[in-house]
Amino acid sequence: MATFGTVGFVAPKTGLKAIDLVFIRCAFASIFLISVWYFSGLAKKESFNKKDITLSLFSGILLVLNWVFLFKSFENLSVTISISIYYLAPVILFLLGSLIYKEKITLVPLLGVLSSFIGSILLSGINSDFTIDKFLSSGVIWAFLAAIFYGFLMIVNKGITQTSSYFTTLLQTTLGFLLLIPFVKFGSFQHLNLENWSFILIIGFVHTGIIYALFFGNIRFLPSNMIAVLTFLDPAVAIVLDTVITGFKPTTTQVIGIFMTFIGIALILLLNSPKKVSQNSNEKIAN
Repeated sequence: MATFGTVGFVAPKTGLKAIDLVFIRCAFASIFLISVWYFSGLAKKESFNKKDITLSLFSGILLVLNWVFLFKSFENLSVTISISIYYLAPVILFLLGSLIYKEKITLVPLLGVLSSFIGSILLSGINSDFTIDKFLSSGVIWAFLAAIFYGFLMIVNKGITQTSSYFTTLLQTTLGFLLLIPFVKFGSFQHLNLENWSFILIIGFVHTGIIYALFFGNIRFLPSNMIAVLTFLDPAVAIVLDTVITGFKPTTTQVIGIFMTFIGIALILLLNSPKKVSQNSNEKIAN
């Protein structure tokens, strides 16, 4: 999980814009995942469930949009602010789940939602100088969209019960690669240097290939309360690195917003029916 927290720092060093980066990320990840899936013998044990494959392909669209919007936010915002807003995804998942499954929202998670909502407003920099144009150009909207699509992604992934996590992710990244071909500026790859390609390989093979394989291979063996706690490791690493490496210094208002956002998420993840948290191995946030 700590490795996921470094994505926001690696992405700018690739020299690619969001769509081009997600395209090449999907390409390298697909190569790695199909190799692991096939040569490890998992392919022979795979359950090719029609419903699961359909849901996996649909969730692949959501995952690609999630990645594109997340990387777009990195282009315009500090990693700290982007990640803090992005991690509203569990809150969105909780609200969507309550709406879809008609579950009653009790006091503690309701306080969590309110805390996260107020925190996100403080993080967004909404003040007396607020304008729509300023908001749209700030990158905040991209981080919000990334969180929203990840919330939908986790809802869809709940329905995937037979197909393995490796094959599911392989379907998602392969579909992402194919869908993005018409939108990629292939000329942007011609001007990349060795350092750029090194960071592209890190995002493709390490962040998406190796880490996803380890992540999905082990998360199902962890208790749900431990998974909930690990949710905070990714943003914690990202925020520490942003402060230490890039020297980002949030304003007092933003610091309050960060604390309120994560306190709200904690109230939902840690105190609201722990047994229901991350029952499916695909539900955990992985960016």
